[in-house]
Amino acid sequence: MPKIILFVSTVLLTIFSPVHFAVAGEKSVYDFSWLDKDKEVFVLQNRKFRKAGSPFITIGSGMTLNAPFVDSYYFQGRIGFFFAEEWGVEGIYSKAFGVENEAAKSVRNTGSSGSTPFRRIVESYYGVALLWSPFYGKINTFNSILYVDWTVGGGLGQLTEKNNKKTLRLNDGNQYADESETHMGGFWETSLKFWVSQNWSVNLDVVGFYYQAERANNIDDENIDAFYSNYDLGLSLSYNF
Repeated sequence: MPKIILFVSTVLLTIFSPVHFAVAGEKSVYDFSWLDKDKEVFVLQNRKFRKAGSPFITIGSGMTLNAPFVDSYYFQGRIGFFFAEEWGVEGIYSKAFGVENEAAKSVRNTGSSGSTPFRRIVESYYGVALLWSPFYGKINTFNSILYVDWTVGGGLGQLTEKNNKKTLRLNDGNQYADESETHMGGFWETSLKFWVSQNWSVNLDVVGFYYQAERANNIDDENIDAFYSNYDLGLSLSYNF
């Protein structure tokens, strides 16, 4: 978890370092000492691209960041609506494709008998989130202005994963088929929307999904649960109607 937070923070700071962001309002008042005290200078920080009253659809792809014994990528679709410039709702569906990686194979081949690494392979998740987008800015790049919105959100959803819990519990040297499980959970998301036009934008997305599931090393059906997480990083393309 700390590595994920550090990674996301580094990406955001790197991207936002040359950006001027506006949060509070679209009008700021500057008081210049060399002007008459009765005069004020107003600087407008208008959004060039508006979202209020606009439905949108997003398609993207990326990879999972925190699966220790799994390499996984996903395809994702979103559909939503901004009922105000700063507030919106969104439905999200993600289909993942994961396989055991080299780390898992190394654990299996260690020693004379080897070991079985426990892993959960996320197959899909979906949910509904409330979006908040008060942050916007402009990047001056090669004499061109790039407009950016920064959105955060959170909601509830359902995640489906498959795991090798049966193989670990029986511990008889055999490899049994993975079993699928479904869990309710909560998730957060953050997205940088780089506007190409009023209708199109390219986005950098991060989604963190949290759920509770039975631990692999339960004995005698004690049903001891633990919290698990899944973090996805990807790029997407949005069309705003």
